[in-house]
Amino acid sequence: MKTLSTLRRLTRVIGLRAQIVLALAILGIFLAPLRLVGAAPDPGGGGTTNTMAWLDSWSFDDTNNWTTDFGYYPVSFQNISVASAGGTGNSLVVDSADPAWLVYSVYNYDGTTNLNVIGDGSVMFWMSPNWASSNDTNELGTGPGVYGRLLEIGNFTTNASYGWWGLYFDDVGNNLYFSAQDENGNSTNYFSVPVTFDSNVWHLIALSWCETNTSLYVDGECLTNAPGISVLPNDSVISSGFSIGSDSVTGVAQMHGAINEITTYGYALDPVTISSEWVLAGIFYWRNPDNLGNYTNAPYSPGVSDIYDVVSGPGFLAVVGTNTTTCFTNARVWITNASTFPGTNHSVNLRFMVSGGDPTLPYDVFATTALLKPITSNVWSWLGQAYPCETNVIYGLTNRAVYLKLGCPIDSDGDGLTDAWELLMTHTDPNNPNMAGDGISDGWKFLAGLPISSQVSPPTLNPTNCAICPVQ
Repeated sequence: MKTLSTLRRLTRVIGLRAQIVLALAILGIFLAPLRLVGAAPDPGGGGTTNTMAWLDSWSFDDTNNWTTDFGYYPVSFQNISVASAGGTGNSLVVDSADPAWLVYSVYNYDGTTNLNVIGDGSVMFWMSPNWASSNDTNELGTGPGVYGRLLEIGNFTTNASYGWWGLYFDDVGNNLYFSAQDENGNSTNYFSVPVTFDSNVWHLIALSWCETNTSLYVDGECLTNAPGISVLPNDSVISSGFSIGSDSVTGVAQMHGAINEITTYGYALDPVTISSEWVLAGIFYWRNPDNLGNYTNAPYSPGVSDIYDVVSGPGFLAVVGTNTTTCFTNARVWITNASTFPGTNHSVNLRFMVSGGDPTLPYDVFATTALLKPITSNVWSWLGQAYPCETNVIYGLTNRAVYLKLGCPIDSDGDGLTDAWELLMTHTDPNNPNMAGDGISDGWKFLAGLPISSQVSPPTLNPTNCAICPVQ
């Protein structure tokens, strides 16, 4: 249902070390309710179907021999590297001033297939460019500077005399293309889709094809449908293998970025499977938290510390100073040095420091306007995370009672939600990582905006037809 590496992701989440029990400290002060706020551009000059859920996958764990997850060796590679920042595990980096490539066989020696070009097929992967699109208003983007290949078979020629199959960017990074040629002068651009990519931001790209249509998905959304595959390289060209992240002839047409979690299939993926990958696997990649849903508490993002922390970040808290002279570690943690000072528009600003605890770990700060028994019955809001010995300020509060509570960085069930968060915010069992019993972590569901207590139906693995996807 998922790639081998995705299954390993689940293992990592379940196996993360649990911390000690929940410890909380309460501070009640008079403040206010919190404002929780056509023709292909010149890109530069049928195999055996595996009966498994996928043909092969690439997690790039083997950086010595670059074998696939099923153990198949590449045909050749040169000037490629690996990165471990962002995403899951290792990512392949094709970004060199010298020629670089990584080529695998399409047909393996044992009769299996790594990429099903002849007949129905799909490929899905995560990609992060080191460039921004030139149409990106957030950055002064230049694109990859070449027609950067993501996947390629054969060799592009201006007169279609050899045979070629490719998924690639234009040189300014404003469009994604899928094109093919045979050796008889026939050339087809199946689609060209406008995109806008920021630098160093991960995107999920999926391409599916069958006899009737070809579809492209980016970040879980279908961007286009095109006619079915009609032009292909001959079998001799296909047998020469396919390259990842560059062309295999010159090694110059590089994607200039990182790629991870490549999976190939012997059928056309359905939209549900692709959107599920975007929602569930996407929490491991550097995505804007706004893509994950709208929340009433402070803004946050998945943590990257050794403690897997779904909800993390400073939120509404502003660090204004550090005091290590009178600050010390302790088995307990509490709020101290609390004071207020006037803010703008008749508001009040709250200054406080967290003492005790471990100064290397963040502690959640929650707030409510009334205390009930039990305290888990209150409606709490998450304000952000504070570190011991740092002085924080919450700005812009009005003049009514507010109670603050600290939660320790403890995740007893390893689902990515701290015990304090589960007790106060979601009111779920901090010792049960999967409340619905459907095998999907509560933390994943929370970030995806799915009900934690409801089961999620598994995606269809082998659709019986190649349906046209709904273009967003």
